[in-house]
Amino acid sequence: MLVSVIVPCRNERHHIERFLDNVLRQRSEGFQLEILVADGHSDDGTREIVEQFAAKYPYIRLIDNPRGIVSTGLNAAIREAQGDIIVRMDVHTEYADDYIARCVDVLLRTGAENVGGPWVARGSDLISRAIALAFQSHFGSGGAKSHDPNYEGPVDSVYLGCWPRRTFERFGLFDEDLVRNQDNEHNLRIWRMGGRVWQSPAIRSWYHPRSSLRKLWRQYVQYGYWKTRVVRKHRIPASPRHLIPGAFVGVVTMLGGIGLVSSTARTMWVVLLLVYGLALIGASAWVCKARNAWRYFYLIPVVFAIMQIGYGYGFLMGLADIVFRQGRSTDALASLSR
Repeated sequence: MLVSVIVPCRNERHHIERFLDNVLRQRSEGFQLEILVADGHSDDGTREIVEQFAAKYPYIRLIDNPRGIVSTGLNAAIREAQGDIIVRMDVHTEYADDYIARCVDVLLRTGAENVGGPWVARGSDLISRAIALAFQSHFGSGGAKSHDPNYEGPVDSVYLGCWPRRTFERFGLFDEDLVRNQDNEHNLRIWRMGGRVWQSPAIRSWYHPRSSLRKLWRQYVQYGYWKTRVVRKHRIPASPRHLIPGAFVGVVTMLGGIGLVSSTARTMWVVLLLVYGLALIGASAWVCKARNAWRYFYLIPVVFAIMQIGYGYGFLMGLADIVFRQGRSTDALASLSR
């Protein structure tokens, strides 16, 4: 059995060598591997590093991704893949040595259309560790099962993914109009058409978050912005939790505007912000107590606010572009950021 590993990337000179070494350490009893790196016209030396690996390991191939976004890179790699099973891997993630083997085992055991492990974050410095703590909490994830490292069962979306080839033949490839959330949209398409998306804690990986608050803000603004395209396409969200940040930011903005001429609205605005501030502090204290991580207490409320307000702000920007720009993307959010 041949398993195809598909890897979209762009300008990853500082990470690609470590990532490929991680993939080469994967245990592959009972199947063979091919590794397809879809490069989005990197200009920092990434391509040259991949070519060096490909010269040494013939089952590594470099393919082009001219648009440079994840969805087109995934589709380019899928079209070139020869495997019976297709596994997506991300350059900014660390993997257990049995990651691919466990993906294959769970896929064959469950017969699901897509399987994956929990989305577990692991930071490497002060900022990224604080982000990881917030990311893994219920308050930061909205209670998404995909963030629960112990959950096994059906989910609305799974981290990365492992598919039998028949999944793409039945449900189609990734939507190339989406800069972000292409995986959420594809999983939504699967379960709306009667398929199953399955998560197993046996599939272990560790995502490396951003190391700056500015990059985190841009990431979550993009998440919110492109989520509106998924909702517009399917007429429903994958989960009601996707709508809450946008509704919150919209209400705060509306009350703030009306509060300029109405004392009642101004009072409601102040009370709402005070309640939210207390919720941020309370949730941060809960996380720090549970993880014995009090040194991050002053950062986690800021991280929570950036994730939630950034997502909500992006969601409202997306709605505005759909209504007033007939679906054309805001230039600042039309390209992928790291």
